[in-house]
Amino acid sequence: MNAVLEKQATIDFPLIFERSKSGRRGVIPPQAAKAQGVKLEDLLGADNLRRSHLPLPEVSELDLVRHYTGLAQRQMSVDANFYPLGSCTMKYNPKVNEVAAAWFTSLHPYQDPSTAQGALELLFHLAADLGQITGMDAVTLQPAAGAHGEFTGILMIRKYFESRGELEQRRIVIVPDAAHGTNPATAAMAGFDVVEIPGNEHGEVDFVALEAALNPSVAAIMLTNPNTLGIFETRILEISAKAKALGIQLYYDGANTNAIVGRARPGDMGFDVIHLNLHKTFTVPHGGGGPGTGPVGVKAHLEPFLPTPIVARAENGFQLEFNRPNSIGRVRSFYGNFGNLVRAYTYIRSLGAEGLHDASSMAVLNANYLRVKFQQIGFETAYNRVNMHEFVAVPPKGMKTLDFAKALLDYGIHPMTVYFPLVVSESMMVEPTETESLETMDRFANVMQEILEKAKANAGWLENAPYNTVVRRLDEVMAAKKPMLTYQKLSK
Repeated sequence: MNAVLEKQATIDFPLIFERSKSGRRGVIPPQAAKAQGVKLEDLLGADNLRRSHLPLPEVSELDLVRHYTGLAQRQMSVDANFYPLGSCTMKYNPKVNEVAAAWFTSLHPYQDPSTAQGALELLFHLAADLGQITGMDAVTLQPAAGAHGEFTGILMIRKYFESRGELEQRRIVIVPDAAHGTNPATAAMAGFDVVEIPGNEHGEVDFVALEAALNPSVAAIMLTNPNTLGIFETRILEISAKAKALGIQLYYDGANTNAIVGRARPGDMGFDVIHLNLHKTFTVPHGGGGPGTGPVGVKAHLEPFLPTPIVARAENGFQLEFNRPNSIGRVRSFYGNFGNLVRAYTYIRSLGAEGLHDASSMAVLNANYLRVKFQQIGFETAYNRVNMHEFVAVPPKGMKTLDFAKALLDYGIHPMTVYFPLVVSESMMVEPTETESLETMDRFANVMQEILEKAKANAGWLENAPYNTVVRRLDEVMAAKKPMLTYQKLSK
């Protein structure tokens, strides 16, 4: 299997503090000011000058560039590595999206809307596009992440029942046991009691248990479809009908929308609210602590409760509409993470309806291709059935998922999501997305097979992986409890 021996780079180099030499500079200040006798305090103001030495590294520009380039080579990224994170959809971010977002960088959020008509028009059409894609009647683009979108959606459901005088009665939100952890947290934050429903032997919600939990005290059911196991809820229309009969709102967690875009719409399944993760389905950059985006779509009966402001079409163009007396209020400064909204809009318009349909088709095809490959090389799947865009595998008995995740680092592959969902012991959640090639997926399967064969031959080898990374296995408990967050020169 020599074809899979592409190891992760382990070039060691001194830290920037260790490169530092007194007097070295990466930037030469303007000489004209110095020649004219202008002092630093004249430029910055005496009150803005430090009174004590700031111990920053002193390096040349070349050393600085090499420092950051070296750090970049140590990192995992979608641009450089395969990233099969299940539930997170770490797909490629087209660079044309970045170019489009850069066109709007001269805007200021406080400028008069009459001078930002192009931006407002983009937001107006993006909301309409997302509504069409999801089958919803109105969309807010404000929320800054998926969990933020969840909270916004549940607050609108709460406001809806409050407007009907039913809030005291509607105290329960139903959540499956395999749901994203944010689902029960969101419901609890909004003041509801959470009731957990187990899954069945097919990986779907236990319909009998769900039906037994339905009653007039239930405010909402929070579902992900396809669910967190990558399985489509085949009885979703029955669940929806049961909920509607009791006036219960159906909430759609949009984390897995990448599996159904252009093929199925949550609104057509009976959902009343949906949040979307633009940083998953619509190629907005994901991870690194950067800003996410979690638009929320609603059916017409919930539209009055959307957060303000709303981008609306007026006689003389587009405007931000604040006069909405039933709104839950503002949930985000300005109007969301605008640059990300531009990226998503560019992606949607670049692909069009046919392209979005093809993307979700390839996501499902790729996941099932890898699911079968995993079974062929010796891994079990949690539910042996056709999956959607992701699947859950487990290692052979006696082997630990964490060890496989660590070993993958040596091959320049970011580990899949591990130990989630919690309902599957030793779970490996794999999602290749539609953007990965057949060659990449074959290499991933070959790497997993090689790791498995090495582990069978020598259990100690797997338990001590990785071997070629700059830092090997850490004491993860101590790293969390007592992290070293600043540079400390270690004595030799």
